Amino acid sequence: MSARGHAVTIVNACRRDGRGGSPTAVLDDRPMTDAERRAVPALMGTSHAVFLSGADDGPAVSVRFFTAEGELPACGHGTVAALAVLAERAGDDDHHAVLRTSRRSFTGHCVRGADHFTAAFDPGPVELREPTARERDLVVRALGIAPGALGSGLSVASVGRPRMLVPVTTRSALSTLAPDQPGLRAACDELGLLGAYVHTPPTAEGRLAARLFAPSIGVPEDIANANSTACLAAHLAGRGITGISVDMGDALGAPSTITATARQATPGPAVRVGGTATIERTTVLPRM
Repeated sequence: MSARGHAVTIVNACRRDGRGGSPTAVLDDRPMTDAERRAVPALMGTSHAVFLSGADDGPAVSVRFFTAEGELPACGHGTVAALAVLAERAGDDDHHAVLRTSRRSFTGHCVRGADHFTAAFDPGPVELREPTARERDLVVRALGIAPGALGSGLSVASVGRPRMLVPVTTRSALSTLAPDQPGLRAACDELGLLGAYVHTPPTAEGRLAARLFAPSIGVPEDIANANSTACLAAHLAGRGITGISVDMGDALGAPSTITATARQATPGPAVRVGGTATIERTTVLPRM
């Protein structure tokens, strides 16, 4: 592999009470093929990899996100991980950054704690619509939601790539889900969806639980997904809910929490999303 020897920082993003989080590889982008970039998550034992460039030659840092299946237009927990690494490199206790993807530039903020970083960012405008009957039927069937456990208010939401927000009635219904992964991938591929973000109703304090199944991007289940949480925050803003804390990762033994706020604005809700992160270690890419 031509990128062998490149330094890689492993960040546990969106942790809960100092535990868990989603391991994410963050590294400076160098001359590499996209096939080599796709190989990094598997090499480093993470679901996603974040590639940074331009930090030394301008105000904006370019970011690219990859899974084993290919490049993503956005990645929420990857952004949290990137902000933690940038704050660590800058040595700042209160770090502000401008991040740039192929589609847009946006702001991020990261505060250093005693043993962690707390990051938040603007995920961009959230597009919301009701699913068609076919979309609903294909996704719900593949998820295997028990009769009576499906909640109301399904939505297709996008901050770069659409996914379906699927409510269930209880945490028990959520924790016992065992989707037909090939069937869900086929449904999502046909419908052009990233995956299905299944969530419980929020409590009065805005606490809820969720699981994201995204086999179409090579992630059968994501430990933490901040962009889907941003989508849900925008969706719930229409019901007057201005802030949520979403627990994820329990089914995978990696407890994670993502927070998001939303306020009504024009043309759509203004959202901030984020979580806490710790830098686990810095290592190098191994030989393929």
